[in-house]
Amino acid sequence: METSEINFTKKKRFYKRRWFKILITLLLIIFLVGTVFIFKTGTALNKISLKGNLLKSLVQSLPGSDSKLKGEDDGRINVALLGMRGENVPGGGLLSDTIIVLSIKPAENKVAMISVPRDLWVDNEVWNNKTKINAVYAAGEENGKKTGIEEMKKILSDASGVTVDYGIAINFEGFKELIDSLGGIDINLSEPFTESVQFNEPRVCDNNVFTVPNGEYQQKKTKTRSGKIKVVKSYPLCYPDPKYVECGGNFTLPAGNVNLNGEKALCYVRSRYTSNDFERAKRQQIVLQAIKSKALSVGTLTDFSKISGVLNALGNNVRTDMETWELKRFFDIYQKMNSPQVIQDVLDNSEDGLLYSQESKETGYILLPKGDNFDRIHDLFANIFNK
Repeated sequence: METSEINFTKKKRFYKRRWFKILITLLLIIFLVGTVFIFKTGTALNKISLKGNLLKSLVQSLPGSDSKLKGEDDGRINVALLGMRGENVPGGGLLSDTIIVLSIKPAENKVAMISVPRDLWVDNEVWNNKTKINAVYAAGEENGKKTGIEEMKKILSDASGVTVDYGIAINFEGFKELIDSLGGIDINLSEPFTESVQFNEPRVCDNNVFTVPNGEYQQKKTKTRSGKIKVVKSYPLCYPDPKYVECGGNFTLPAGNVNLNGEKALCYVRSRYTSNDFERAKRQQIVLQAIKSKALSVGTLTDFSKISGVLNALGNNVRTDMETWELKRFFDIYQKMNSPQVIQDVLDNSEDGLLYSQESKETGYILLPKGDNFDRIHDLFANIFNK
């Protein structure tokens, strides 16, 4: 037998060996399982991702892929967290009344949350006008353009001085479902909490919601040529019909350890009339911390398939500009951070704050940066991890 025939025979025997067949079978199973997992999670997450790309996610998730998140090479990833009522919901459905810039610095095991008030006065490029920052997302979503997250990232990058890499928007219904899917969250209150005004506030009477007269009127006034103030019209005020009253009208929580379901948590983070927007922002950060703690306790944040399942359940209530592979990468990075230090701050108009308030007939109540520039705010964002 010739040498070439001998070598061929040896190769045939090699490939027929049982262990080689088992190895090939295992590799094939691993590949197929991985592909199915990526397909399932990708299909689920495509519901919320504005940039869903299943094929790209599959390629980026294969072993050996060195794809990184925006900001990862610089050691800091910034994400805009936005909360709103929801599309087609009365009362300013797409106004972003919750705006938080979340930053993670994996190498230092640190996370920062800085709340930006909804009344911050900014240049709204979409409308080519100045508006409150909470209108920027709504402007971007107008007429089906679906650029709300992108517009908010731009304006937040300008205001903060750091590049906001990604955005996540969640509406009221999604917020409630998220917390309920975790079995509720726990917070600790040093004193009882009450919001007795906001959810039962009278407004101009209508035929649908505000139908219970309270005997008072909202007056429209004008100034005559002689300088006197004249009432030109009076509108009767009504309380909402009991079936439309939110949060029970008079929302209260006792002091001590409190478990909140989705509905109560939403009422808690919305409450502001008996305090203010800045205190509300602090409460929102506390609730975010509680969500993270509860998610860890039930193992959600240690299993990406559970996260994708939760996000899939939220469906149309969450939007992000992260692709599926980016969500997975973000999850992997955060998971490796061991009990990170969390730094929290709120832009406000206190004596030591970086904002001041102004009110006029044209703009209403707005907030502006002290010094009428964003230099000090840029400094805060740049050095937040040194606090």
